Amino acid sequence: MPIATPEAYAQMLDRAKSEAFAYPAINVTSSQTLNAALRGFAEAGSDGIVQVSTGGAEYLSGSTVKNMVLGAEALAEYAHHVAKAYPVTIALHTDHCPADKLDTYIRPLIAISKERVAAGREPLFQSHMWDGSAVELEENLKIAEELLADATAAKIVLEVEIGVVGGEEDGVVGAIDEKLYTTPGDMWRTAEVLGSGEKGRYLLAATFGNVHGVYKPGNVKLRPTILREGQDHVAQKLGLPAGSKPFDLVFHGGSGSDLSEIRETLDYGVVKMNVDTDTQYSFTRPIVDHVFKNYDGVLKVDGEVGAKKAYDPRTYGKLAESGMAARVAQACEDLRSAGRSLSRA
Repeated sequence: MPIATPEAYAQMLDRAKSEAFAYPAINVTSSQTLNAALRGFAEAGSDGIVQVSTGGAEYLSGSTVKNMVLGAEALAEYAHHVAKAYPVTIALHTDHCPADKLDTYIRPLIAISKERVAAGREPLFQSHMWDGSAVELEENLKIAEELLADATAAKIVLEVEIGVVGGEEDGVVGAIDEKLYTTPGDMWRTAEVLGSGEKGRYLLAATFGNVHGVYKPGNVKLRPTILREGQDHVAQKLGLPAGSKPFDLVFHGGSGSDLSEIRETLDYGVVKMNVDTDTQYSFTRPIVDHVFKNYDGVLKVDGEVGAKKAYDPRTYGKLAESGMAARVAQACEDLRSAGRSLSRA
């Protein structure tokens, strides 16, 4: 299957919300981690989302080039080709972009997609995230409204975040305090400014105790009911039937969360969950195992010649890809997307 068209992406999101499951959104930093993500989705029979952060895009361009747009564009073009080999539908997304990087990341990428659409082609990415968690709500929504108009013109879905995800990711640091919990009032204000679909489709990352980084199970204090309360409040304000879920929600900072809490959020309208820390580890762990078991082969110890097959990047790269793919497939099971690919509908 090719990369999702705007229509297929909309179908993916609609189906996830109506059937109470979510797509893992896997951060990638190379062609190999992209291949691992695609393999994991295919093995699970799940559609999915592949995303690249500002730091990931910079790294993709080359460690001395450090051009975020170049890196993201190259990754997306590569994905548009290799995804054709897999029997699942994949959406491309850019992760956390703070205010100081809008002009050097999201806006240029939206412009590229506008040019593609004007030429009768599909957009380069299917969605982009504006991370306004570090600015006040009104400024956040003002910028979001402008970006939503541009994204909609390019047939792209915008992701916005209100509230703060604690911890650190790609230099964006969120304090662990009361701002970790989005209020129903904040969610209603979002609907007032951005609409409920008439101004363009957007995903909402509302926070309910989320924290980026590495935590043992039980250390993350989530309150998933905040999502239900916010959805109910906005539905009531809009005059929608009880139980309606007006927002397509996103779950950030899920490492260390209990599976029961993760699945509870799916019932409240979460359609996308970011997975990064766990897949990073699952990619790196097999490489370390290989090095420890083949120390004399990987290194030319005491003047010896080593073993070429041991230090050939393809040898340990395949192991890393396999390890990460298994973790992606597990995420699909956890989020109930496994076996639900559009190709199987």
